[in-house]
Amino acid sequence: MNPERRVLSGIQPTGGLHLGNLLGAILRWVRMQDEAECLFFLADLHSLSDFVDPATRLANIREMAAALIASGIDPAKSTLFAQSAVPAHSELCWILNGTARMGWLNRMTQWKDKAGKNRETASVALFDYPVLQAADILLYRATHVPVGEDQKQHIELTRDIAIKFNTDYQTDLFIAPEPFIGGGTAARVMSLRDGTAKMSKSDPSDMSRINLTDENEIIVQKVRKARTDPAPLPDDPALLADRPEARNLVGIYAAITGESSEAVLARFAGQGFGTFKPALADALIALIAPLRQRLCELRRDPAELDRILADGATRAAAIGTPVLDRAKAAVGLTL
Repeated sequence: MNPERRVLSGIQPTGGLHLGNLLGAILRWVRMQDEAECLFFLADLHSLSDFVDPATRLANIREMAAALIASGIDPAKSTLFAQSAVPAHSELCWILNGTARMGWLNRMTQWKDKAGKNRETASVALFDYPVLQAADILLYRATHVPVGEDQKQHIELTRDIAIKFNTDYQTDLFIAPEPFIGGGTAARVMSLRDGTAKMSKSDPSDMSRINLTDENEIIVQKVRKARTDPAPLPDDPALLADRPEARNLVGIYAAITGESSEAVLARFAGQGFGTFKPALADALIALIAPLRQRLCELRRDPAELDRILADGATRAAAIGTPVLDRAKAAVGLTL
């Protein structure tokens, strides 16, 4: 582990995790735990940008904590907590709102995409989302943040805010973070019904995704019915360029087994999906069944989940509160 590297990442508690979350981010987080000091938080404050039934939001926080732990996030190795349990996130966000600029936020691609043509009806929280994200990162003086392509712009904004704040107030308080490329490769998992769309829990068809709670027979059924084409698998990944569904299934198999796509195709070249799909289903069950069992165990002990999150919040606050205090002093709110 690199003692000079502190990694921070968050995930919104919006319901159960699926295979895309697992292969695209969570298993990478698990590997990061041995490479750096890690803080992982449930971004419940960020979830306020959309209306969610209060009881559902509260239940989702526990459910996401259980899913992360079941997937391999170890509270003894990493700091796992709910964002709202550390009030310094909100307070630092407001301080940084004085540094961030409207022009910067207006240029955020995610804001444009999510607000669309209805910007007048979008929440202020959605517009200000990147500033809270900057506060999340800068509060812990995180050096690295694991992000996907859609979040790189937000890390650049965080860097801009950190640099401007330090310059305006003649301090070295905030660290301009870097994207984190450790933890191995993150897989980009697409829908089982449309190889051009990301696997998503918002897709109305449950057949489009593999949930971490899916029973073995459901996994087999979903893989069997996954959209494919009639051609056999080639021996070269380049030949899958115009076959998005085939490319997706091969990529999933490679991510699960830790093989390259070339190695997978070398084994299945010339064979059809009638042979490949059962092998993929077996690999998925081997990955998910133990996680599902652990998740069910954790669900039965909500008090233990609350204890883990409370302990994580205490540890996070011990790191973040002194940084907030320095920020308040820098802007003249305290001596």
